[in-house]
Amino acid sequence: MSRRARVSPTEAGLPDGGARRRTPGLRREEVAVLAGVGASWYQWLEQGRDISVSPQVLDSVARVLKLTSAERRHLYVLAGLNPPAYEVDPGDQQMCDGLQRLIDAWMPYPAHIMDAYYNCVMYNDAAAIVLAMRPENRQNCVIDFFTDSLYRARSESWEQNAATVVAQFRAACSECPDDEGFQEVVAELKAVSPEFVELWERRDIKPQGQVRKELTHPVAGLLHLESTAMKIPARPDLTVVLHTPLAEADTAAKLEWLASPQGRRGAMYPVAG
Repeated sequence: MSRRARVSPTEAGLPDGGARRRTPGLRREEVAVLAGVGASWYQWLEQGRDISVSPQVLDSVARVLKLTSAERRHLYVLAGLNPPAYEVDPGDQQMCDGLQRLIDAWMPYPAHIMDAYYNCVMYNDAAAIVLAMRPENRQNCVIDFFTDSLYRARSESWEQNAATVVAQFRAACSECPDDEGFQEVVAELKAVSPEFVELWERRDIKPQGQVRKELTHPVAGLLHLESTAMKIPARPDLTVVLHTPLAEADTAAKLEWLASPQGRRGAMYPVAG
């Protein structure tokens, strides 16, 4: 009822008639007509009666009431149905500036943000210095994992992490099996990496979480990091990956030095291996 009250007849495409309305927003009968359902059925829906509902009908009601993605999911939950996947509402499209501030504040530790296809959207200076993220890369985290010779030369844990990377990417693909974006990434990797093909055919599935990484930086030496992937409910298309230094090899102090002016000068011209 509260969502119905905030939609005017004009916003719904109905003539307001110029007369004063006792009901704020839309009437029940108007919502029913616009959604293509019976007036009595819609009244029972508002009253929470035990009636049979379908996703198609709920989507029609959500469209008429101009529900946000979160409100549409809530409507599904109230009706006892599996909620649809999160979508990005227009008002949340402008979060990138705040997310850049987030990963910049994570300095001197590496951090980056990737989209649903593992394309790197942004990264901080530490990710460039430590993880060798740079403009000339493919800028896709799973493709670069298998094809970037500089990162691979630094990674001491590449073999043990490769299976996890592929299993996590397959889990992401499995939620959208017909998505061309995922298919393009898989096709590109199959064409250039036999190791990816072998791991992909295992059909292992793992959720994103924490991954331990050991890297040998050409200037700072051995680094022990733990990457944590975190989803943003308002931007389900994005994943923030934060790298935390572990106690081994005095990693935190080394990362702080690499982010200092002296360390940046030393790391400006990395050598392979």
